[in-house]
Amino acid sequence: MFRSVRLRRIAKSTLAFLFFALCCRAGIAAGTIKIGTVVWIGYGPFYVADALDLCKKYGVKVALQYFTDPALIPPAIAGASVDGGMLTYDQVIGQVAKSIPMKVVMPIDYSNGGDAIVAAKDITKVTDFKGKKVAYNPLSPSDFLLAYALQVNKMTEKDIQPINMTPEAIPAAMASGSLPVGVTYEPNVSQITGLENGSKFHVVYSSKDAPGLITDVLVFKPEYIKSHPKEITAIIHGYLDGMDYIKKNPDEAAKLIGKAMGVSPEEVKEQWTGVHNIPLGDMPKNFAKAKDTTSLHASGAVIGKILIANGQIKKTPPIEETYDETLLKGIKK
Repeated sequence: MFRSVRLRRIAKSTLAFLFFALCCRAGIAAGTIKIGTVVWIGYGPFYVADALDLCKKYGVKVALQYFTDPALIPPAIAGASVDGGMLTYDQVIGQVAKSIPMKVVMPIDYSNGGDAIVAAKDITKVTDFKGKKVAYNPLSPSDFLLAYALQVNKMTEKDIQPINMTPEAIPAAMASGSLPVGVTYEPNVSQITGLENGSKFHVVYSSKDAPGLITDVLVFKPEYIKSHPKEITAIIHGYLDGMDYIKKNPDEAAKLIGKAMGVSPEEVKEQWTGVHNIPLGDMPKNFAKAKDTTSLHASGAVIGKILIANGQIKKTPPIEETYDETLLKGIKK
């Protein structure tokens, strides 16, 4: 994101700490709850909750601790530098597979076109990537989306020329003509496709082609869930209140989110189309055993196979060990 240094999902970069109150200014005896995160449009309800102090009535004080490298959030959770974090589900699978216990307590959103593979107009399908340079951020959702796109087209990384590149560098590289294919996310995707009035690049494959495959989730360690159910429930309530405000006041919400992200309200609305925030009523579907990729069981199986193929894990962990839906069930009641 050229408009802000607070980027979503930039691997191999310097850890940055930017604090702000997530939901409320009123504290609790146990102190402030620290949540590791990165800036991403799907987290908009949290920004609204912060701006409007929506968690004050729940008596919990939370601070978002921003990271520029999402790969550093899991070890921060494991080492108790933060109490919980917002991760993509593939990160959770990877951690649990390595016997580092973490559990999803709530699905937040899934990318619905916000992550994409963009290519020159003469490249019309994934199989056209063969032998070409493809830039992406290793060990990130961009890497994961590319791996899945190659897999469903019966290809592997050996069929392309992989280029290690951060998301913010891809638009410039493609604009210069030195790069035919890049994997990134919004707003970079729109910036690339808008070059030369949209005549030069287009989206060949995106997260819309596999809904739920790239899902953002709220995660805590099992022992923290057991010892702090009230606090986690309050965080979920604050998030849901923020989502309700967005639904009822979209224009004002866009201003609040834009201020938090450093973009205009118009850009916020454009980015909204690339994500799907999961309403409370649909959240149980993410934990149910189903073949749809919006189910953690279905997406987890796909994720596991890709991570194994890439040598990142040796075995897919039991999906039941990656989540705890107890608190959500209590909220529904």
